Amino acid sequence: MPPSLATARQAGKHRKSSWARKPAALAERVEHAQALDPVVRRLSDGVVRGLDLFTGTDRAARMLIGTGVAVTVPAAATGLADWSALHRDQQRVGLVHAVCQATAASLFLGSLAARASGRPRYGRVLSGCGLLLATAGAYLGGHLALRLGAGASHAEQVSHLSGLGWHDLCDVGQLPDRRLVRRQLGYLSLLVYRQGSEVNVLSDRCSHLGGPLHQGRIVIERGGACVACPWHGSTFAITDGTVVHGPATARQPAFETRVTAEGRVELRPRP
Repeated sequence: MPPSLATARQAGKHRKSSWARKPAALAERVEHAQALDPVVRRLSDGVVRGLDLFTGTDRAARMLIGTGVAVTVPAAATGLADWSALHRDQQRVGLVHAVCQATAASLFLGSLAARASGRPRYGRVLSGCGLLLATAGAYLGGHLALRLGAGASHAEQVSHLSGLGWHDLCDVGQLPDRRLVRRQLGYLSLLVYRQGSEVNVLSDRCSHLGGPLHQGRIVIERGGACVACPWHGSTFAITDGTVVHGPATARQPAFETRVTAEGRVELRPRP
C-alpha cells in the first residue's frame, strides 16, 4: 500500500475515533466539574430535608396513596355527571373506564389498610395491581376523550374557519326580532339573535356535544338573555358565549358584530 494512502486511512480512523470519544470526553468533563458542587449540595440537602418529613418510605407511600384515593371522589362525581349526558357508544366505554378506576381505588384502599396493619409487602402487591388497572382505565379515558370526543369542545374553531377581518352576513331586515335563527358563513353554521338594533352571533354547534343551538330556547339568566341547548340544556350567554350552566365546560365561540350604514350585518371572531 502506498505510504500516502496508508497515512490517509490512519488519519481517517483517528478522526472517527476522536468523534466517537467526544461524547465520552464531554461526560467526563461534567463528571469532574466541581463548579456544579454548590448546586448539587443545595438540591441534595433539599431532597433529604423533604424526605425527613416521613419516618420511612412506607409512611410516604401511605400518604401518597391516601391523597390519591381522596382526590378520586370529586373526579368521579364530575365524571359521572358528564357520563350521564353522553351517547350510548361513549357511555359503554365510560362504564368500563369507571369500573377500572373504581376497582383500582379499592385496591389502593386495600393497600393502605394492609400497610397500616403491618403488612407492607402485601400492600405493595395491592398497589401494584391498582396501578395496572388505573393505567388501563386511563387509556380508556383517553380513548373516550380524544377518539370519541367526550369532554372535548365540539364547537367550530371559528378563528380558523372564518378568516381575518370583517365578513358580510346578511341584511339586518332579514333577521326576525328576538328569535333564534341559523345562518351560514362559508363552512360555519352560526346562531344569530337580534334584539332591536343589537345583533349577537355565536357558533351554532354546542361546545358540549355539538347540539344545534338554533333549535334551543332563549332564557333569562343573571339579568341577560341566554341560549339553552336543546340536547342537554347547556346554557350560554348570548352576548359572548360564556357558560352559565353545564354540562358544557367550554365557552361557546362568539363573534363581534356591527351594522353598516346600508343595513348590512358584518361580523368577525372575538379574540
